[in-house]
Amino acid sequence: MRAERELSVGTQVESLILPLRGHKVLLDRDLAALYEVDTRSLNRAVQRNLDRFPEDFMFQLQAAETASLATTHERLKNLKFARRPPYAFTEHGAIMAASVLNSPRAVEASIFVVRAFVKLRQLLATHKELASKVAELERKLGDHDEAIHAIVAAIKELMEPPPTPPRRKIGFHASTS
Repeated sequence: MRAERELSVGTQVESLILPLRGHKVLLDRDLAALYEVDTRSLNRAVQRNLDRFPEDFMFQLQAAETASLATTHERLKNLKFARRPPYAFTEHGAIMAASVLNSPRAVEASIFVVRAFVKLRQLLATHKELASKVAELERKLGDHDEAIHAIVAAIKELMEPPPTPPRRKIGFHASTS
């Protein structure tokens, strides 16, 4: 039962992770829901401990980013009505938020968050590995392509009949010199 719950929560967390500014992040509303606190309480706790949240742990979205998220993600469509742009937490910021909240549920949920980020990192690594193998295959095929062209050219050359030497005409020939 607990393993099933962990699996469903882990899958749920993965679906909440968004790519922004070159980072994989969780929005403050999603993180607050995972930690079972309201967004206002999470943001207040973060504001009281801003020294624990450098730019690579947490950043506030710009208006254009918020509008883009509201139009591209159905579940975030009400972001366009938000008074202020949400905060985005990276993996380290999400863990730090759990330590700032210091509730048993926050600690438990931070484990799921870490596992979700690790799983995404592993998926990304396998995609990079696959991309490098495809590039290597293309490189090999490029070499083979040149070799095949050379073989076909050699076969065509062999298929051409040898040039026939000029034949002497039959009969008596007077030299004209």
